[in-house]
Amino acid sequence: MAPLRALVRRPGSRLADGLITHIERVPVDVQLAAEQWQQYVDALVGAGWTCVEVPPIDECPDGVFVEDTMVVYRDLAVIARAGADERRPEAADAEYAVAARGYRIARITEPGTLDGGDILKVGTTVYAGLGGRTNHEGINQLRQFLEPLGADVIAVPVSKVLHLKSAVTALPDGTVIGYEPLVDDTTAFKSFRPVPEEAGSHVVLLGDDRLLMAASAPQSAELFRELGYTPVVVDISEFEKLEGCVTCLSVRLRQ
Repeated sequence: MAPLRALVRRPGSRLADGLITHIERVPVDVQLAAEQWQQYVDALVGAGWTCVEVPPIDECPDGVFVEDTMVVYRDLAVIARAGADERRPEAADAEYAVAARGYRIARITEPGTLDGGDILKVGTTVYAGLGGRTNHEGINQLRQFLEPLGADVIAVPVSKVLHLKSAVTALPDGTVIGYEPLVDDTTAFKSFRPVPEEAGSHVVLLGDDRLLMAASAPQSAELFRELGYTPVVVDISEFEKLEGCVTCLSVRLRQ
């Protein structure tokens, strides 16, 4: 079995200055955020994952959302070109960290933009959110990199949330889940199941039918239990104030 590794990055001192697009700004408790981040890391470790820390980047308040720096498919890491100019410095150390673990590297280049949070992988299908931080050219470049590896890259609209994975993720059986009022087109996915809360849209597949998810979605957690899954619940309230969720706090490396 391939080792389970995850790239993570500690929140910086300027976390409260992070970008927001679809919600109102409210105060962020940076100390509480640091504690919640550690609990998130502990949950990954407790599920058998080895966490690799990317150096913190205090000049980039959103740096903790390390998933946005890349898309990993099989042995290839496609380094993103952030849709927000001020986030582009976040990618360099993340690229170094994934390259050091043996991954081949490709890069999204100008005029393409792409955030890792806009990419949802379901088997060999790769859904790419179009309309916010990721543009047509970014998706076209991603398609050129991934199709030779057997992936089918499908663009889907995103207009109601920051990233595609702010609206949808997927269960281990491949069913895409989301909170319907925030999903542009549920028919874009081969299989879709609605969840009762916005935060219930976000799960990280830990293995053995365990789902890492936010404490702010108790009804969704109960739904997942009824479906035979085991929720592993973490409180990420301070990151939710910045449109963050459980997926964007790590890059999962499964080989």
